[in-house]
Order: sequence, then C-alpha cells, then structure tokens
Amino acid sequence: MKDSATLVGQSTELLDAIERASLAAALNRSVLVIGERGTGKEMVAERLHRLSPRWDEAFIAMNCAAMPENLIDAELFGYESGAFTGATSARRGRFEEADGGTLFLDEIGTLSAAAQERLLRVVEYGELTRLGANRPLTVDVRIVGATNEDLPALVDAGRFRADLLDRLSFEVITLPPLRARADDIMELANHFARRMSVELGWPDFPGFSREVRRQLRAYDWPGNVRELKNVVERALYRWGDPATPVDALQFDPFESPWRPRRSMVVPDAEPKAAPAAAAVSAAEQRAAVSDLRAAVAEYERDILVRTLETCRYNQRTAAEALSVTYDQLRHCLRRHGLLRGAAS
Repeated sequence: MKDSATLVGQSTELLDAIERASLAAALNRSVLVIGERGTGKEMVAERLHRLSPRWDEAFIAMNCAAMPENLIDAELFGYESGAFTGATSARRGRFEEADGGTLFLDEIGTLSAAAQERLLRVVEYGELTRLGANRPLTVDVRIVGATNEDLPALVDAGRFRADLLDRLSFEVITLPPLRARADDIMELANHFARRMSVELGWPDFPGFSREVRRQLRAYDWPGNVRELKNVVERALYRWGDPATPVDALQFDPFESPWRPRRSMVVPDAEPKAAPAAAAVSAAEQRAAVSDLRAAVAEYERDILVRTLETCRYNQRTAAEALSVTYDQLRHCLRRHGLLRGAAS
C-alpha cells in the first residue's frame, strides 16, 4: 500500500475503525465510510480495496461534490458518441473503469435524486446504460461511499433515497475526529515532521519545543489529520533550522494584519419588504436594542441559520455565500451552538 494511504496512530478509537474495515474488506459488499473532513476516509477506502480479493484490480475514486450536477451521469455511467453536444466520441464512465475492482464515491450525500436512482439500479442489478445508448452493460463493481453528512437525517429530509442507503450500508465505518484521538496527535506530528525533514534535506528531525508540543495537543483540529499535516510541514519549512527544536507554529496561514476583509453577503431567502415598511421595521429594531453585543450576536446567528437553510445545510456552499473561509464558518457555527445540526 502506498505511504499516503497509511493510517498512523494507536488510539483505541482509530484501531477499532481499522479493524472493522479489515473485517469488511474480504466481503463483496458495499461499505460507507463516515467522518469529518481530513479524517482519512479515502485511506480507509483504499484499505478496504487492498485487503479484498479485488486488490489487483482498479481502484477508481470520484468526488461527487466536485462534479457539476449535469455531468454526474456522464462521469459515472459514460456516454455514446452524439449523446449530447460535445460528445464527439464514446467514453467509458467510472463504473466501467472500475469493473472488477472498487469504485470510491466521496461526498456521496451530494448526489442528485436522478443520479441516486441510476446508482440504485447498478447496486441492485449490476447493470448500467451509457447516456445515448439503448442496451445495458453489466459491471462487477464494489462500491465504497464516503461522506461527512448524516445520511439517515438526509433520508428523513427527503434528500437521499432510503432504499439506496439500505443497499450501501451493509457496513458503516465511522472514523473518529482527531480531537477524539488525543494520544495520536504527537505520533502523527512526529510522523509528518520526519517526512518533511527528508523532503527539506535535513540530516534529522530536531524535534519540537515543549511549548509547541503543548500547542499541538491543545488545539481543536477542525481540519483533523489533513490540517495537522499542513501545520507541521509549514512549521518545519518556515523554521529552517535543522539543528534546534521547532519553536514556532501558525495554525491559520491566512493570519496577517493586512488580511483583506470583505463584507458578508447573504442570499435573499425571502421576498424583500416594501421600502417604507422595511425602514420602519429597522428603526423599531434599533430603538428596541438595549444590549448591543447580544443584538449583534442574535443578528449573526440569524444570518448563519438563514444562509445554511438557503444552501441546504452544505457548509462549504454557505461559506462561499458568506465570503468567509470554511474554518471561519465552522468557528461561527460552534460559537452559536449550530455546528451539530449543520452538514459539512
């Protein structure tokens, strides 16, 4: 297995998840891998493939959220020449490329209703039809799906098919966030630091200072292992001294006194009120304010709630709509007690 797919850590929480993945690997069943961003969902998917009887066949990965909705079908199921404008030649889809092997569908919760329906048919019957074709093709593909969303909650909200979830969830492996693996933080940090030392051409990794070790253990790691890797590698690169322990960290690479500040843009969630009525309402609200901080906090919370509703609780989309970073949005949601009910 390639090094990028190595899961580092000895915490009970991680080892339990790895053991469950190892047991499921031998069975030709669909598996769902659940976890926050940066927890290693694709690494677990690769482990499921490498330890399965399909290990010498293709492992094909596709990020469903990164694909425009109108191209999902073409990417998954392929198309024939002339199926749509620009289709000058036939093309195999990801299912055909993964035939005999494993198809990893990351961010599976973002699939459209139409794509979910077609995916269900492949899961049930092993058949698909290319766009523009008349005859179905048979494929033998093991599906591993991954998401950081609560799929049963999406089913309840009508955003994910219950029958598809039933067929994908033979086994569900939920990965612990890094904050639940406190004992693994320094092991991971040293692992990434040693690799970065080699990349920088250092004779050896000089270690971290006591203060840096304290900061690494105390941080909440909203971006999990991926964020830890970036922080550690950035620290060594900026430290630049292979002879003394690393004694400086920067968790937010955008932190700067000259960082540009953009105004928050909120999508219109409701029809606009008449100008006169809106002016009266705003004036009344200002007159009624007796606690500025509480009023500002309530206004910010209302903006977050309405934007999440407009963006169907997709945090990345909401962050873009509000012109803030994903981590800034997560910080605001946590401050207002909204993080538990919001999907990543």
